[in-house]
Amino acid sequence: MDFPQYRKLSNGKAFYRIESERSFTEFQLMGTKVWQHKVVATQYPEIIRIQDMLNLEPPFLMASEEEVERIVATP
Repeated sequence: MDFPQYRKLSNGKAFYRIESERSFTEFQLMGTKVWQHKVVATQYPEIIRIQDMLNLEPPFLMASEEEVERIVATP
């Protein structure tokens, strides 16, 4: 699998840039602000979460690079 991969929550309030099988950056939309959180998976639940994102398990959906980068660029 090539990285980065891009995902979003089905409610459209969080977007993800998955850099590897063990790390991702989450972008949460809160009102007009975007909160960024980098996660390096060291514990089993975090590793499973990344696998769920990659496998498109609900509530995760495919997102495009442009869609995620547009959110990142929001001031």
